Amino acid sequence: MAEESYPMTPAGREKLRLRLKQLKDVERHENVRDIEAALEHGDLRENAEYHAAKERQGQIDAEIRLVEHTLGRAQVIDPADIDSETIGFGATVTLLDMETDKEQVYALVGEHETDVDRGRISIKTPVARALLGKREGDEVTINLPKGVREYEVVSVAYQALD
Repeated sequence: MAEESYPMTPAGREKLRLRLKQLKDVERHENVRDIEAALEHGDLRENAEYHAAKERQGQIDAEIRLVEHTLGRAQVIDPADIDSETIGFGATVTLLDMETDKEQVYALVGEHETDVDRGRISIKTPVARALLGKREGDEVTINLPKGVREYEVVSVAYQALD
């Protein structure tokens, strides 16, 4: 059985690389200093600072392994290299809410680079899945937690994301 790959944009990969560097070069070293300082306080059985620092060490190591695994399985796709009129990974999609007449813009990205505040949604979300394969002018019905919504695809573009 083939291992799962993680589609991501070049910007998403760079963000993960920077996070890994932060974990290894900064947070891990700070944690070692915290452990050493806690050891100086003596009796480890009742040393809350030591136990908290050791727990944080486990969290840092686990996150490092997760980020390294994700980067190792990354399938980097640059949206700027895609020439398509249909919605797929990397597409920046403008939708018109048929009920409110308001436009929303989403970029379909990998699950590790989702940022709703910036309009970046995971390709695995129900919204993105409903949009896949649609074109400009298509209407799409999306089941959202607040109910069923009708949208029209105003535009589909593929461009580099920062």
